Amino acid sequence: MTNREQILGVIGGSGLYEMEGLTEVEQVTIRTPFGDPSDTFVTGVLDGVRMVFLPRHGRGHRLLPSEVNYRANIYGMKKLGVTRLISVSAVGSMREDIEPGHIVIPDQFIDRTNGSRANSFFGNGIVAHVQFANPVCDDLSAVLEQSATKSGARVHRGGTYICMEGPAFSSKAESLLYRTFGVSVIGMTNIPEAKLAREAEICYGVIALATDYDCWHETHDDVSVDAILEIIRQNVAMAKNIIRNAVTALSGVRNCPCADALRYAIITERSVIPEKAKSDLAPIIGKYLT
Repeated sequence: MTNREQILGVIGGSGLYEMEGLTEVEQVTIRTPFGDPSDTFVTGVLDGVRMVFLPRHGRGHRLLPSEVNYRANIYGMKKLGVTRLISVSAVGSMREDIEPGHIVIPDQFIDRTNGSRANSFFGNGIVAHVQFANPVCDDLSAVLEQSATKSGARVHRGGTYICMEGPAFSSKAESLLYRTFGVSVIGMTNIPEAKLAREAEICYGVIALATDYDCWHETHDDVSVDAILEIIRQNVAMAKNIIRNAVTALSGVRNCPCADALRYAIITERSVIPEKAKSDLAPIIGKYLT
């Protein structure tokens, strides 16, 4: 791999556990300072572009949203050279015009998790504060929108994803409250994933698959697993088409701020950073320690 080669990562959510069409396929087990990732990574080539795939919940969907080791997943992607990361996630719609089956490319997040999820690589003697005002990569999101349109999807560009803890769905009172926030979709997994990708200087974009209207809608049934699974089966096929259409457009060199997100973020004096922190975070901060 040259330093100009761009490697595309895909994290598959509910229903997306593999990517067909890969050649030169290998299963890669990564051990990280933060524990084990959700599963083995699958590496390969799709239409001439190197790709790394990981099922977020593990094959067979074994992990609750709160049990996913987000740090290990993103660390593994970084260690394998991933520069752009597509998150595929099932979500509930919080807007009338976002119908079940539609695709949303959100550009903002609200974190309503309860603090139990480790949301930073930093600590233990090293402090960094990354810029997160614009939490997704605009260039990557633009490609995803174009690819979704090309795939025939009904796509909505922009909007806020509110991330709840789960695993239970919202109460009706919560759902109505979140609607007053002006959010577009609700899910359980994109935070802290997006924050960690930014710390790792990986471009992050989301293909959010709307499966239901949560429980706020007066004329639609409340969200249920069986209804979600049926929509997911349809949406996952569409998500795979979007990714296939996106890969060649994502093979070029990055010209976005994501690649240098840590340039001014590390506050700790280099001379006092513990050696263990330097070693553990070498794939992420190594270039800033020389």
